[in-house]
Amino acid sequence: MKTDIFEPKIIAFMCNWCTYGAADLAGVSRLEYPPNIIPVRVMCSASVSPHHILRAFQNNVDGVLVGG
Repeated sequence: MKTDIFEPKIIAFMCNWCTYGAADLAGVSRLEYPPNIIPVRVMCSASVSPHHILRAFQNNVDGVLVGG
C-alpha cells in the first residue's frame, strides 16, 4: 500500500539582518532544513506587505513565514 505524505510548500520571507543570517549560519554549519521551504531574503521583514503574502497563496503555496 502506497501512502502519500503531504509536504507543504512554504515560502519564508527572511530579514537580511536577522532570520536570513541564522539560515545562512545553518547552511555554513552543514545543517539541513527541509527542501520544501523556499527562502526569500528581504531587507527588512517590515517591507513584506500583505500583497506579497496573498500573492504567495495565489501561487499555490501552503504556508508563509515572515521572520525578522
